[in-house]
Amino acid sequence: MTSYEALPQAAPAAPRRAEGRIPVRSHLRHIGALVRRSLLQIRQHPESMTDALLMPVVLTLLFVFVFGGVLGAGGDRTQYLAFLVPGLMVILGMTIAMAVGTGVNDDFRTGLMDRFRTLPIARSSVLVAKVVVETGRMLVAIAVLLAVAALLGFDFTGRWPGLLAAIGLTALFGTSLVWVFMLLGLTLRSAQAVQGLSVVVLTPLQFGSSIFVSPTTMPAWLEGFTRLNPLTHMADAARGLALGEGPVAGPVTWTVLWSVGLTAVTAPIALAKFARKT
Repeated sequence: MTSYEALPQAAPAAPRRAEGRIPVRSHLRHIGALVRRSLLQIRQHPESMTDALLMPVVLTLLFVFVFGGVLGAGGDRTQYLAFLVPGLMVILGMTIAMAVGTGVNDDFRTGLMDRFRTLPIARSSVLVAKVVVETGRMLVAIAVLLAVAALLGFDFTGRWPGLLAAIGLTALFGTSLVWVFMLLGLTLRSAQAVQGLSVVVLTPLQFGSSIFVSPTTMPAWLEGFTRLNPLTHMADAARGLALGEGPVAGPVTWTVLWSVGLTAVTAPIALAKFARKT
């Protein structure tokens, strides 16, 4: 999770206008400035990109070489790699989104948000800038994932249009999760609480989905849960778009609905909580 530690100390200023009166152009300028500052922080502290750069490598190698020989037809790891890659795109988006919640919570604990209070910026621009930066980190992680997959034998021939569509859909879904975890970070009292609750909720959602295996191999009661799981819809949509296998319209529609619904519910609440806390 990136931070904004490089923000300059602002001199005392006259009370700024209510955020509702700040023009849209000013909002966009504030967001752009905060995104640039965050990118400068990443440049100064490249270790903040460790999760986006190493997690795709670790997950791909781990699942392909540990489980690929068993789950691939006839022990074919390349076949399981093709099944796994679209699912790992979902996992990466979710993992990076989860880190946002703990980061936002830490920002309040360390007093970083107190510094934002002194700046003549739209308060909502702070959260929107975080969404933009974290979405960019998701795309970097997915690019690393695809590079590793190519080295392991993933065949991209003729798949680029669908693969790009899958990446775009994953970014949309991941962005909605960023809002969810930012809301958790603004609501819970500690970063440990955010992380603990996130793990408890996400672990059954990850493994009770079609990300790693087909739901047809599961018991009937678990298969029913799996088919209602939004992560299953996202994984099936990415798999259908990237590989041209299985249904596409249904999973894509459900993924878009989940993404829009989660954002519509959590973003306004997160922005309102942030405004009250700052």
